[in-house]
Amino acid sequence: MAAHAVHTRKADERPKMRLDDHLPVDHRLNRVYRFGAGLIGAFLIVFGILGLIDHIGYFNTGGAKVVGLNTNGSLSVLSICIGAILLAGMVIGGNVASTLNMVLGVLFLLNGFLFLGLLDTGSNFLAFKIQNVFFSFIVGLLLMTFGMYGRVGHALPYDNPYWRARHPDPSPQEQRDGPERQDPRRGQVR
Repeated sequence: MAAHAVHTRKADERPKMRLDDHLPVDHRLNRVYRFGAGLIGAFLIVFGILGLIDHIGYFNTGGAKVVGLNTNGSLSVLSICIGAILLAGMVIGGNVASTLNMVLGVLFLLNGFLFLGLLDTGSNFLAFKIQNVFFSFIVGLLLMTFGMYGRVGHALPYDNPYWRARHPDPSPQEQRDGPERQDPRRGQVR
């Protein structure tokens, strides 16, 4: 009969998660999602610059259009700032870009809902029209998709650090393989 070494963890001890271990630096889709967010950032910068060139008032709620979207000076400046942040995130890459895309995606969605409620009111200080609301929803969903790549899903691999952080017990694969084949990163013998 073979003796198996069993490693026990303290109840309050969680496995340490290193966020940069799982990044597939050579994966083609990683580049597609990073550059997708960068393209959105570049579009926002161009949109903002074109809005500023037209010398629209900063809180003008008139009907000034740029690239089919309503705008004013405040929206133009905000677009340039958000676009620059997205481009910086694209250059940095990794978890910074992923987290930034998710956060900005949620903010775009919330912004769309906020200004959907403010349409045709005096409080619509960014001069949103329905096409701006649709644009906010589409960009928000795209950015969230870009940011969630490799982080969430129903079929994350067992060696993904996000899966391991959510499931501190050995994976079904490790349980089938037995203790002699388990992953050493879990503190168990291989």
